[in-house]
Amino acid sequence: MAASASAPPTTRSLKRIVAASLIGTTIEWYDFFLYGSAAALVFPKLFFPESDPLVGTLLSFLTYAVGFAARPLGALVFGHYGDRLGRKKLLVLSLLLMGAATFAIGLLPTHATVGVAAPILLTVLRLVQGFALGGEWGGAVLLVSEHGDAKRRGFWASWPQTGAPAGQLLATGVLSALTALLSDSAFGAWGWRIPFLLSGVLVIVGLWIRLSVDESPVFKAALAQAEARKGAAAAAEKMPLVAVLRHHWRDVLIAMGARMAENISYYVITAFILVYATTAAELSKQTALNAVLVASAIHFAVIPVWGALSDRFGRKPIYLIGAVGVGLWMFPFFALIDSRSFGSLLLAVTVGLIFHGAMYAPQAAFFSEMFATRMRYSGASIGAQFSSVAAGAPAPLIATALLENYHSSTMISLYVIAAALITVLAVVCAKETRHRDLENIETAPELDASAAVAADARTA
Repeated sequence: MAASASAPPTTRSLKRIVAASLIGTTIEWYDFFLYGSAAALVFPKLFFPESDPLVGTLLSFLTYAVGFAARPLGALVFGHYGDRLGRKKLLVLSLLLMGAATFAIGLLPTHATVGVAAPILLTVLRLVQGFALGGEWGGAVLLVSEHGDAKRRGFWASWPQTGAPAGQLLATGVLSALTALLSDSAFGAWGWRIPFLLSGVLVIVGLWIRLSVDESPVFKAALAQAEARKGAAAAAEKMPLVAVLRHHWRDVLIAMGARMAENISYYVITAFILVYATTAAELSKQTALNAVLVASAIHFAVIPVWGALSDRFGRKPIYLIGAVGVGLWMFPFFALIDSRSFGSLLLAVTVGLIFHGAMYAPQAAFFSEMFATRMRYSGASIGAQFSSVAAGAPAPLIATALLENYHSSTMISLYVIAAALITVLAVVCAKETRHRDLENIETAPELDASAAVAADARTA
């Protein structure tokens, strides 16, 4: 294959590619998580002021969930064109969309100014955020996976995954600094806008770095092969989405199941925690933000470690450690928060995110290795983002509703444990992918058939 013949990237060029993916992904997650933190802390009063405080939080989290609903559409659109046009072009577009929507949120009028139009505009911009993020993840991890060293793919591909805790760290850090420096009235009046407007500067930096990298060599080789097959067989290649659903439906279902515990636990630990800690546990907003801030830094550090371990022991064993661990941790997690001390809160969030990292780190390589190159962007994105509608989207909403109805964390713990069981089942049913060659994954029968026709034409 052409890709096989090409020289492997140097460590220096690979680090530049990793940096481009990581910085862009960090900015996108910063934008996305900033909304989640604001939805818990400030949006209920600004956009839903006529509601009961907890009901206002529910409504705020409902707009938060809308962003997840748009992610599958982003996965479909970006996956299709990413498999047709390349990873790099779509990653630039996703970054621009996310940055523009986040910057616009910082300029929004509130309910006090324009009434019901305020939450409507907020919801529309949240939809744009979700659409952009739905296309970001698949392209970012594939750009690294398809450039990287096969023996260390789990390690290198885990670095774009650190964009999530890095974005969380950045968003929480900015909010924590503002709440510490500003009075509650100043923060509610104008201070909350600063982190959203800051996104404009971050996007410019991200674009400058992302535009400097080359397209994936594996994708370019696969594209050339597809054109050769098309000409020899005189047949049009199927849309990537159609090929994925026809030949990789089992892998899509496995990816969706694998994300249930990872997605739900993360948003319970990092978003819902801001509600639970400040209401049920009666801790201050600053205390809750600081705990998430410190734990996110540790989360960032452990993800590459878990990724490296998946290269040595396999994707499945590491993923299962995370799924089982997060399920077993839920009851101690809430018990520690209920003790109402910063140390206990920090321990609860940190251990939860360490277990989450064991799922999130190998996920990039694991999902990339499931799909053929010409349908990999579509397959990985669909599997990852469709599950977010059932998992991450309603997680803070469901957790808040369970707290309101039962006035206890027990049902919330059982909710996360149920998700962990689904993930364990999905990963057990998956095949180990650690030794797969991304250049040689061709599982679609019609592609093999067209390749045979091309070979016959060359020997005739």
